[in-house]
Amino acid sequence: MRKLIAAIMVAGAALVGGQAIAADFPYYPPVIEIPDVDYGVEGSFYLRGSAAGNLLWSRNQQFYCPPATGGGCGAAGTVVTETASENGYGYSLGAGFGYETGDGLRADVTVDYLHNSGLANDRGQKLTMRTGIALANLYYDFGFGDVGSAQGGPGAYVGAGFGGAYNYLESRGPWTGYDPDGGSFSSAAALMAGVTYDMGSIVADLGYRMIYMPQLSNGSNALGKPQGPYFINDNFIHEVRGTLRYRFN
Repeated sequence: MRKLIAAIMVAGAALVGGQAIAADFPYYPPVIEIPDVDYGVEGSFYLRGSAAGNLLWSRNQQFYCPPATGGGCGAAGTVVTETASENGYGYSLGAGFGYETGDGLRADVTVDYLHNSGLANDRGQKLTMRTGIALANLYYDFGFGDVGSAQGGPGAYVGAGFGGAYNYLESRGPWTGYDPDGGSFSSAAALMAGVTYDMGSIVADLGYRMIYMPQLSNGSNALGKPQGPYFINDNFIHEVRGTLRYRFN
């Protein structure tokens, strides 16, 4: 009996002592983990590739009317100014490298090869043009409705670019030997607008681009030379382009 009472007393002392020791430790609440906030905004570099169809319109053409043409040019040895009777048409292929900030702004550098033929005047001259054009471009991307440009899905953009081009012209007309081929450099500016669909690492783009070049020529320095200078003024190239952009991250 005495052993039973002693065991009960030891157990009671241990219980009271354990509660007292536990009371000496501070209470720590459970750790609550807060997940990182995804703002949906992240910059990334990208590569791009484009293909387009184009239409060339110019304000007028100026060329030298050579002597002994047999008629049809105007007064021999004078400068003739003609408006285009037919627009040119063709295609372009391009590539580029750029960076998007993730909050709507985007910039890239593009290089395009452009081919155009068919620009003609009433004198019977037709032009074929092969152009290499480099542009530095700036865009603003935005989403439709509640879908922001950084969250993917459908969107749209506007943009502008400036750069230069080298144009090689082949002019074919009724006066053999007086339409020499040649090329020259020209400044170039562009305006762009289009719609996009963001699929994450790939963005598809269908857009319009207007390129303006103030003057195309076959490389002659001045009108009136017997080698047949050929100037085309105020040139507008209208393009419908399909583009794919690939993001690196």
